[in-house]
Amino acid sequence: MSNAWLVLADGTAYPGRAAGIEGHADGEVVFNTSMTGYQEMLTDPSYAGQLLVLTYPLIGNYGIDERVEESARIQPAGLIVRQATAQPSHLRSHRTLREYLEARGVVAIDGVDTRAVTRRIRRHGVMLGTITTHETPEQALARVRDLPGYDDINWVASVTTQRVYDWSIPLGEGKYRVALLDGGVKRNIMRMLEKRGCSIRVFPADTPADEILALHPDGVCLSPGPGDPRLLDGMVREVGRLIGRVPVFGICLGHQVAARALGAGTYKLPFGHRGGNHPVKDLISGRVTITAQNHGYAVDPDGLDSSAFVSHINLNDGTVEGIASRRDPLMTIQYHSEACPGPLDNDYIFDRFVELMATAKGGVR
Repeated sequence: MSNAWLVLADGTAYPGRAAGIEGHADGEVVFNTSMTGYQEMLTDPSYAGQLLVLTYPLIGNYGIDERVEESARIQPAGLIVRQATAQPSHLRSHRTLREYLEARGVVAIDGVDTRAVTRRIRRHGVMLGTITTHETPEQALARVRDLPGYDDINWVASVTTQRVYDWSIPLGEGKYRVALLDGGVKRNIMRMLEKRGCSIRVFPADTPADEILALHPDGVCLSPGPGDPRLLDGMVREVGRLIGRVPVFGICLGHQVAARALGAGTYKLPFGHRGGNHPVKDLISGRVTITAQNHGYAVDPDGLDSSAFVSHINLNDGTVEGIASRRDPLMTIQYHSEACPGPLDNDYIFDRFVELMATAKGGVR
């Protein structure tokens, strides 16, 4: 196996070993603190354009099982781990993490001091970087400093579906008809809706509101996704036309888009919230749950329409974790209630969306 380097835009370089294909991969370097779920993270579209650092030191220990994937391809530009295990142990595993990354054409590095990388990002904020197997750190740094900023690219355009499609239950056969705007949807969102009897039609992120309403949906789900919501003015405009005409449920990026449609702002967090142990308080019920999160931006509630209010907050830093409306059937969450493998504290959010649809249409069919 060949030597590799992780080089950050501030000039810091970390040696390691190639854990995927040879070459280089560029992106914004972010970290996730979850102990499990590496395959779900690798296939989460919200990581598009990023180099993913996993802080848990042993990755790949239960192998690879394509049945848990959240999308059809690996989404981060590259992967950074302390140790990629060569001997996984799980009944459903059929290959190692290294074999998986090589088969999917992904540049990755192991043997990196991921604790040092994480501490640097926490201290200085996320930054661009590269994983390289064919350059010196000095050559790689020169290339990184010529890269466009992560915040300047519309990453949603790179992950949204290019065609309209139906998920599982045919339209008309479910209790509720849900239109899902795909900004980078995870499959488990659709599984959770399907479990509750919903038929789901998935639309590209830039679909006009009139086309969505022509479906006569019982509700609209705004999916998670990557990148800066300030680059999504067209999507924000069309979501604004949906609010008040049909129940709306936004998750992560979908929450940010809905908040912007209601007059709120958004801003970038220093190093984001990415992990499986973030406490969130539901201000409607008073309930506190542990949530999975993966976002680099947050909602600024200043300017929020007077009909809307903050419904959830993060108990670590007080950031907005959800909004709702006093006037319209609308609910959003910043965290991931669909997170797989968990935590599973927040399934009730999908039940609340179903109740919102049931109330809006006068009850179940």
